[in-house]
Amino acid sequence: MNAYDDVNAARGRAQIPGPTGDNRPAVGEPPQRTSSGRASVGSASVGSASVGSASVGSASVGSASVGSAPVGTGRASVGGRASVSPAPAPAGRATVGRASVAGVAPVSGSPDAPQGPGGPEGPTGPGRRAARKAASGKGGKGGDPAAIKKAKRRKRVNLLVAAFAVMVIMAGGAVVGLTWFYDDVPEYRTEELQATSIVFENGNTMATLGEFNRTVVPAGEISPLVKHAVVAAEDKNFEDHEGIDVKGIMRAAWNNFTGGGKQGASTITQQYARHAADLTGINYNRKIREAVLARKLEQEYTKDEILGFYLNAIYLGRGCYGIEAAAQCYFGKSAVAKPGQKNALTAAEAAVLASVIKQPEPDPLTGHQGFDPQLNLPEAQARWEYTLNNMVEKKWLSAEERAAAQYPKFNKYDPKKCQVGCGLDKPTGNVVNYVRDELEAMGIPAAEWKKGGYRITTTINKKAQAAAEAAARRASKTSPMSKLPAHYQAALVAVNPKNGRVMAYYGGDNGTGTDFAGLNGDGTGPHAPGSTFKIYTLAAAMRAGIQVDSYWDLTKLKDGDRVINNAGRTNIPCGKSCTLEHSTVQSYNAPFYWISKELGPEKVVQAARDAGITLMKDTATGKVHDIAKADPKTVAPKYFDIQVGFGQYPVTVLDHANGVATLANRGNFVKAHFIEKVEKRNPATGKYDRVPGSGEKIKSVRKFDEAEIDNINSVLKQIPGSVGNGLAGGREAIGKTGTWELDDSGKGASGDAWMVGATHQVAAAVWVGTSGARRAIKEPGGGSMSGGGTPATIWELFMEQVHKDLDLERESFAARKNIGDPNSPYPNGVKPQDKPVDPCDLLPEGACGGRDDDGGGDDDDNDGPVQPRPDFSIRPRD
Repeated sequence: MNAYDDVNAARGRAQIPGPTGDNRPAVGEPPQRTSSGRASVGSASVGSASVGSASVGSASVGSASVGSAPVGTGRASVGGRASVSPAPAPAGRATVGRASVAGVAPVSGSPDAPQGPGGPEGPTGPGRRAARKAASGKGGKGGDPAAIKKAKRRKRVNLLVAAFAVMVIMAGGAVVGLTWFYDDVPEYRTEELQATSIVFENGNTMATLGEFNRTVVPAGEISPLVKHAVVAAEDKNFEDHEGIDVKGIMRAAWNNFTGGGKQGASTITQQYARHAADLTGINYNRKIREAVLARKLEQEYTKDEILGFYLNAIYLGRGCYGIEAAAQCYFGKSAVAKPGQKNALTAAEAAVLASVIKQPEPDPLTGHQGFDPQLNLPEAQARWEYTLNNMVEKKWLSAEERAAAQYPKFNKYDPKKCQVGCGLDKPTGNVVNYVRDELEAMGIPAAEWKKGGYRITTTINKKAQAAAEAAARRASKTSPMSKLPAHYQAALVAVNPKNGRVMAYYGGDNGTGTDFAGLNGDGTGPHAPGSTFKIYTLAAAMRAGIQVDSYWDLTKLKDGDRVINNAGRTNIPCGKSCTLEHSTVQSYNAPFYWISKELGPEKVVQAARDAGITLMKDTATGKVHDIAKADPKTVAPKYFDIQVGFGQYPVTVLDHANGVATLANRGNFVKAHFIEKVEKRNPATGKYDRVPGSGEKIKSVRKFDEAEIDNINSVLKQIPGSVGNGLAGGREAIGKTGTWELDDSGKGASGDAWMVGATHQVAAAVWVGTSGARRAIKEPGGGSMSGGGTPATIWELFMEQVHKDLDLERESFAARKNIGDPNSPYPNGVKPQDKPVDPCDLLPEGACGGRDDDGGGDDDDNDGPVQPRPDFSIRPRD
């Protein structure tokens, strides 16, 4: 299981599942708030006492005297450390010492985020609370008569709580005292316990990461219909009581005293208090503390705020926390949408969710299957009926609407299906890995985004990704990979040349295995690019003033002990000397060897780095070098010899796509990246705000002269058509095929085959090889695979589909420029005085094939034999 798949199980009715202790899951939204002085909990002051023989008349419990604040007039906070006053209480008026509550899980905002509802000016801030108290008569003298009357009733309720607390403690017999009240309530921030979502460019979810599938929404944004349904199911008198169920407390105390069964029957406020304090077990200690905390909550917050906290905290089964996530899980709708709005829940659907809360999952102890309709439809329907009936009773639903209501259809749930940590088991899982790295670079480490609440918008275009998978994935019936053995593997990456956004990324079927388009931790991932790397050798040549129509001697095949191989092609139609342009289209090796030798391998490496190649593997040691950070003069020729000119040294598919994108962008480099923007949900508004300092920073840097790149592109745009993979309607595209041999056995078997190419809007690199051990690759017909075969077909399929789906306009490449040094000392060929007619000029366009017959190469320049052609005739596409 990967780090994102850890989902804790539920722990009974409306409780947040997970371990307790330091690692227990947080369930409340707000930061901890500490009461100072004598903050009021109604009028009862609760102190510390040890249980022993109690003299009720003198209000002493055991050996501890019980407080100086008379019940009915004193004020206290509950929780925190209690101080016991030694002064005896007046006869007949039991007093309980003052105890300070160190916060009851404030539910939104924080000192660090004062703009939130928990901030000083927020709806739950100190100023707002003071105003509410003054208005309601809670905060002191004055106020209207109705408020004063309500405050008196509240005091009587608190008196009952205190009395029952003493009774239950005395009845328990165990030395539990009021130790519950010494504990500070931990800080809980529900907004940090959400899922972090990674989305496509259009906002559709790609992956869900974190530890909880929860989406926090502000209380005021939740549909009233949903609120009414939950209140009807869980606590229909929620708006009328003072936060506690006195009968429930009495019943719990009496049952404990008499040895009866444990009782629940908590109000919504008590249930949330349980969450906030992480109280476990149904026993008298918990019930008393739960009641005390509920009273504190009722005095600190409005009913709507408490209900909002509760709705964001509760667990509703299926791995879904909070009402919004549950609405998506069960119905694919939103709890925020109001009736009549798109994706709004109906009353019947809201009642289903509300009915689930009581027990969302089966209880192995009792055997009850809970109220998820998929698991226990009869009882789920019965509780649904109960909920709707209560809604009618409270006049939240009309009798006519109730009569017309039918049990709604709900989404089926597969417990094996991922809820959080999702997306890694798909092809886009590799994108998630890049997203993590980019977040780290932005100063957002895993420890932060795993808390949840983030939304990361990637650069991946959903349509482009679908086109990439359809073209390159074996599971796709439209892909040529579907006709090849199971150990064959393809990779495809597409980049927008103008802004560096990675539009599509296919490096394998999931993000937990080998990424064939990037670099893996074990150094795998880069592949020998063969002749596709010649695009960078051309760039180095243009920088040196070498013209594309310069002549090179194709018979000069020896360099000391080295033998340069043109893949056995000895019957060269252009004779002894061919232009650099023709040699590029036909993919002869000799000119590129001599360019690399004359300029130095470091010039080729420099051009590759400027275009976008960051990683190159040294085939002698197997080490991957970060040439983006290294000086080319240092790494080459120490690690990269002359053969770098025609593609011996492995690179990643991602880098190669970035490199060809630079050519398509006329020499302007924009770094390929995966994150467009990073946002975090604002708990105050429920909306996503941009995280300062994050997101893409598109920086276009001119690396090559435009005219030089125009000349390269004027050559490269001939290649897609020459291998039979020109784009429909004459859409111009540059391209280059490449093949590298499996080994130096001389048998000519291919190990890697490539096609890279681009229009002005999309640059794509395609590699085909094998997974696991490197093995020979062949076409379905049995012939050795080259770049002009399956890779070119995959490239064409993708490019055609993505341009169609994205409705991209046709853009032509700039015309060739008259630049370069006609007297350059580097070309080693001789321009014929009377140049013979090139047979290709007499044949239809593309008839000469353009086969990439270099076969790759190796340190010994042993490309392997290729049958020479008796004459220059039409060749089949390879």
